[in-house]
Amino acid sequence: MEQRLSFITLGVEDLNLSIDFYENKLGWTRSAMSNIDLILFELKGMHLSLYSKKELAKDATVDSIGSGFKGFTLAQNVWSEKEVDDLIHTLREKGVHIVKEPQKVFWGGYSSYIADPDGYLWEIAYNPFLK
Repeated sequence: MEQRLSFITLGVEDLNLSIDFYENKLGWTRSAMSNIDLILFELKGMHLSLYSKKELAKDATVDSIGSGFKGFTLAQNVWSEKEVDDLIHTLREKGVHIVKEPQKVFWGGYSSYIADPDGYLWEIAYNPFLK
C-alpha cells in the first residue's frame, strides 16, 4: 500500500460552529469542492474535511457516542517560537480555547495546544529539527 494520506475528516456536532472556527478563527478558506453537508479545506498535499459526526459514524457503521481524548492530535508547525506565541495570542483574542500554554517541550521544540469546538486538539509547534 502506498504511504499517502489524502483526507482527514473530522466528525463534528455543529457544522456551522466548526465552520466559524476554521474560517473565522484560524482564517482558512473553504474549498470550492465544499457543499452544504461537507466542508473541505485544501491543505498542502491533502484535505481537511468537516462532516456531521452522526453521519460519519453511520457511514463507517460505528456508534457515534464517545467523549474525552480522541487518541490523536493534529499539528501545524510554524517557523519560530515567536510565531507560536503570536499565533496563540491571536487565537486567544478570537476566543479559541487554549489547552496548553506555549512552552519548551521534552523533544526539544516549543509548542502549545488549542481545541476546536468538538475538542479536537491542535498542536501549534515550532520544531527546530524540521527545516
